[in-house]
Amino acid sequence: MDHIFARLKTHSKNQFFKLISNYTLYEAINIPLKNCIPYEPDHNLDEDSWFKIEQFSQQPFCIDLLKESVDSKDFDDLKKENFPKIDFIFSLQGDDLFFQKITPSLYVDKKGIFYIGEAVKIDEGINRLIINEQPDAIYFKQHDLLVFRNLARISSIFKGIDLLYREATQQETESFLMSNFISLKDDYNANKVSKPNRKRIALAQNTLDGMSQEDKLGVLSYINDYCGDHLIYNEENQQFEISTDDDLKLLLYGVEQRFYTTKYGKEKRLANSIQRLG
Repeated sequence: MDHIFARLKTHSKNQFFKLISNYTLYEAINIPLKNCIPYEPDHNLDEDSWFKIEQFSQQPFCIDLLKESVDSKDFDDLKKENFPKIDFIFSLQGDDLFFQKITPSLYVDKKGIFYIGEAVKIDEGINRLIINEQPDAIYFKQHDLLVFRNLARISSIFKGIDLLYREATQQETESFLMSNFISLKDDYNANKVSKPNRKRIALAQNTLDGMSQEDKLGVLSYINDYCGDHLIYNEENQQFEISTDDDLKLLLYGVEQRFYTTKYGKEKRLANSIQRLG
């Protein structure tokens, strides 16, 4: 039997309640799990793609609910007066859990709504909650796998999960800009680094930390080959001049080796998103 539950925005110990039993909220969604993409903050999903986090129950941001068997008998029914306090809902369908974040825009609380069916009818006291066609996240218990499309939408459901798309701190940003392959120009400094570039710095630093010195020098040459028309490179000092946020973005894309040349046609391109194969 499928059930729908809700978590309330409350400091009370009892936060989870039952909404409906014997109802399937979401139709079956065909998600080939092997094709889901390990989360990358700089990856733009295709329309039919999902991110995944494996061994989710072992993650520090996994909620206790997913580590236990969900039994509807352990939940009290949600009272009408607590309806506006719903933080998120989740639907137990078989062994899997479907999550949806609830925001004020999803509530319909208006009078004089027309319904057109066999007859026209006005509902004077409507108070409804809109359910999205797709859930924000699905937990596949058998595979211990969470899939989702937008990390920001589920960050309040799984507290701490936003660490996966963290920005470099001010200190980390300053340290990166002091790298020996960067020469800052025109008063560009850490205070002028945008949020997207701070995320890219966090990724790029991890990439550089895993490289040998020889590979790092190779990457500088690679960046110059593709960005020589946009970035000034001093070969003697082995430094790129960075004077704008766009300069920094190109450099960071280069560290991640996002530039490539098509095999046929020899066209130089930038990969806006990447997916590791194998």
